[in-house]
Amino acid sequence: VQLQASGGGLVQAGDSLRLPCAASGGRFSDYLMGWFRQAPGKEREFVAAVSWNDNRYSTESVKGRFTISRDDAKSTVYLQMNSLKPEDTAIYYCAATPRKYYRKVLDYDYWGQGTQVTVSS
Repeated sequence: VQLQASGGGLVQAGDSLRLPCAASGGRFSDYLMGWFRQAPGKEREFVAAVSWNDNRYSTESVKGRFTISRDDAKSTVYLQMNSLKPEDTAIYYCAATPRKYYRKVLDYDYWGQGTQVTVSS
């Protein structure tokens, strides 16, 4: 499975961005899809995940602001980010796993290349 994330950029605090991640080379509907982020000098951390049957999970710091969704017909997972804050600045990575566990980096078999999101204050 190959993953291609895009949609990052430089925005101001309070703005919105939508990150798509397009998958190819596998049956997309078989995979739980996740988004992680990594800020400079920090470990990669879980942001959100969506299962093959559309169960959605997210970390506490983004609840109410970020929404993950998937479009199996387009083999794409999205991360809609609203009310962005400077602390959301990071490289955002999408990932895929055929298993049901989703919170840890090691739960995922496939990773995209990352897209930079920078939020200015």
